[in-house]
Amino acid sequence: MTRSEQIRFLTETLLDEMPQYRREAGRVPRNAEDQRYLLRCLMNVREPGAVSERFLNAQDELLSAEREEKGVVHISGLPPVPGDERLVLWQGDITRLDADAIVNAANSALLGCFRPGHNCIDNVIHSAAGLQLREECAAIMRAQGHEEATGRAKLTGGYNLPAGHVLHTVGPIIDGPLTDRDRELLASCYRSCLKLAEENGLKSVAFCCISTGVFRFPKDEAARIAVAAVREFLQNTRIEKVVFCVHGDENLRIYQKLLY
Repeated sequence: MTRSEQIRFLTETLLDEMPQYRREAGRVPRNAEDQRYLLRCLMNVREPGAVSERFLNAQDELLSAEREEKGVVHISGLPPVPGDERLVLWQGDITRLDADAIVNAANSALLGCFRPGHNCIDNVIHSAAGLQLREECAAIMRAQGHEEATGRAKLTGGYNLPAGHVLHTVGPIIDGPLTDRDRELLASCYRSCLKLAEENGLKSVAFCCISTGVFRFPKDEAARIAVAAVREFLQNTRIEKVVFCVHGDENLRIYQKLLY
């Protein structure tokens, strides 16, 4: 199938599966960019469940081609922080990094973001990985039998991401003044991810800025906690490289002050 045919097939399959969205969407758009956005939105709202092999093959071909077009960023070629070869600061799209694992700032349901087209890191990662990621997360949560606790982490495959795995962690949600408990829970997110990576023989981890988006953790304090927690863990570990992947110039400036 051509790319246009892939998108059309995937979109029509999901609209047949979820006819309520066909009524909302109307006809599939003619514009290629709008067609692709509609497909992403439908993938975002689809509940976990079995998917046909034909659908997965078409989805994987599409996402793999898009991954190569965006360009895979090899973390081995990124310049380290002066004075510590194991730390890297990089500004960009975390779904381009070929780390052994990238970190997803998840919610407590651990199923991804169901808001169609939302630009949070949870949605971005699930959209690039494919529907298999939500299905694996759902299996983990069914086995666990309860929502994921703040400060803990779970490990899944990376599927169509350059990264081999995804570490899902739930950061603290800030609704008022920042507390010591909030600080400890955020530090626990970083420690839990690194501990789980080490237990599974992973050598490199790329972190997003956990809790600093819709969870409203102050960015300066979050960065200070992140750097301190990672540096402490790296004192006695087999982890070889940690990337602080930042989005936006403000976060870049904050981390530069801490690391350079």
